[in-house]
Amino acid sequence: MIPPILYQSTHLLIIDKPAGLACHAGPRGGSSVEDFFPQWRRGHDGPWLAHRLDADTAGCLAIARRKTTLIALQKAFAAHAVRKIYWAVVQGVPKASEGTIAVPLRKQTDPTGWRMVGGPGGQPAVTDWRVIAAAQGRAVLELSPRTGRTHQLRVHCAGMGHPIIGDPVYGKAGRGLCLLARRLVLPLDPVVTAVAAVPDHLRAALSGVDFDRLEPG
Repeated sequence: MIPPILYQSTHLLIIDKPAGLACHAGPRGGSSVEDFFPQWRRGHDGPWLAHRLDADTAGCLAIARRKTTLIALQKAFAAHAVRKIYWAVVQGVPKASEGTIAVPLRKQTDPTGWRMVGGPGGQPAVTDWRVIAAAQGRAVLELSPRTGRTHQLRVHCAGMGHPIIGDPVYGKAGRGLCLLARRLVLPLDPVVTAVAAVPDHLRAALSGVDFDRLEPG
């Protein structure tokens, strides 16, 4: 099924990527966002992913339909001018209502695979967070990454003692990773904003919260 389109123009698409759909086709095959590129193409080449989400992360994903738009967005991401707001359902409730995590991240590989770890020697990684809801021993965090490292939000949440529900690498496997790229604001002319729907597995992970009453960031 084609992913829902949150914003569409001749130059840009923002889709609501479902959890479980990879951005790129992997070595083992399987569906990916790139499978839909032929029907989104507007010229002789493209479109192109302006950024990426983990396969298990749902939500806003920008796709450039023109090379000029791709270049503009690449510059905006590199300059940290793009506003990205994520929602995560985490285990436990932080004692503070908000904070900032600044823990460098590096890739660690062993015979069983790879993962990102925090500590000296890694690339700088900074995440602002705040609690926007809590119930049943779990919390909904609004996460605002200042950097875009691989698995950054997953490692930072686990490092603060509140792993994201359903995270099989940094927490405990479940019925889906409860991480949503909720809001994306692109500094184009005019500014483009998109807000993704809250998927069912996030709602099920914290049934005591009315997600529809929460502000999208």
